[in-house]
Amino acid sequence: MWLVIFGIVILCSLAGLAYMVWLVSRLPFIVKLSKGSGKLGALLAFLLIAVLCGLCRVFFSTTNVIVIFLHFLVFYLVSVLIGWIMKRAGRKPAGKGLREAVTFIVCLLYLCVAYYLDYSLVATNYEYDTDKEIRPLKIAMIADSHIGTTFNGDGFAKRLKMIEVQKPDILLIAGDYVDDSTSREDMVRACEALGETDIKYGVWYAFGNHDRGYYRSGSGGFSEEELVDELRKNHVHVLKDEAELVDDDFYVIGRNDSSYARKTMDELLDGLDTDRYMIVIDHEPNDYDNEAASGVDLVLSGHTHGGQLFPVTYVGEWFNINDRTYGHEKRGNTDFIVTSGISDWEIRFKTGTRSEYVIVDVK
Repeated sequence: MWLVIFGIVILCSLAGLAYMVWLVSRLPFIVKLSKGSGKLGALLAFLLIAVLCGLCRVFFSTTNVIVIFLHFLVFYLVSVLIGWIMKRAGRKPAGKGLREAVTFIVCLLYLCVAYYLDYSLVATNYEYDTDKEIRPLKIAMIADSHIGTTFNGDGFAKRLKMIEVQKPDILLIAGDYVDDSTSREDMVRACEALGETDIKYGVWYAFGNHDRGYYRSGSGGFSEEELVDELRKNHVHVLKDEAELVDDDFYVIGRNDSSYARKTMDELLDGLDTDRYMIVIDHEPNDYDNEAASGVDLVLSGHTHGGQLFPVTYVGEWFNINDRTYGHEKRGNTDFIVTSGISDWEIRFKTGTRSEYVIVDVK
């Protein structure tokens, strides 16, 4: 489904480029420079757009340049629509030059805010009561750090310090800790940062779809085994379809990502004392019915990035890709939380949500 969506985005980008070339070619200064020649005007318009995209490419990846271009296209189309409505209402719309200038400024401000929402980090708090016997537990949860996108290994360490200030009892990582663009150096530094944390029950980790890598290679890369070795070297509990009883008080259950072979919930809970509080780390939020039916108490997920870009915020649910895109949901006796993540894969803007870490108080 996501491949189809990406394909649609590429087609929209090409169609948008053709439309923007036509629109820009009609600007007064382009018409003047081209001396009324349509072909020359189109060429000048294309070169102007190419130069602006090239300047963006100096600071951002090609994917982000496409995102920026599509936002400017959408904002311009909205301005054209507003102008058409004003004309239909008998009011004189703004002149072309003024309209383009206002559209550019508004879109630029919008993207600056989106950049800030992606790079800044806030805490999102939840609090739940349970009938099961458990000592008060403060859980910190992160997902989708994708180390190397918005921060490197040292940047990850700084964000961990922000979380430590909350004095959680345990830190759970719900996948996509790294991805294909993460360098070995940053991976090692981030693992060291996890080992340096002062958290009562330590750090617990389950794989996401990007952690194993799709095309990671070369001297700067690393294998899944090397990642696990570095995590365990730094005292991180790596769970691959496994459950562990923590301090004889509660279970942490780490599921393999749904994109790989994995156990069912019945298989995972076989032999466990279900009277104890049970926390499941499941990167992708797409097995809610089975997890709720199993009777586990809390399921923590990431993967969706909270939708990241409006209106993609709702696409996962519209097409039944995910059971939930963001936030809390309760099914039966099970609480489900999906975080927007502390970073993103590749794209450096968030317009439908913002970067966060999650704190859950269980009593």
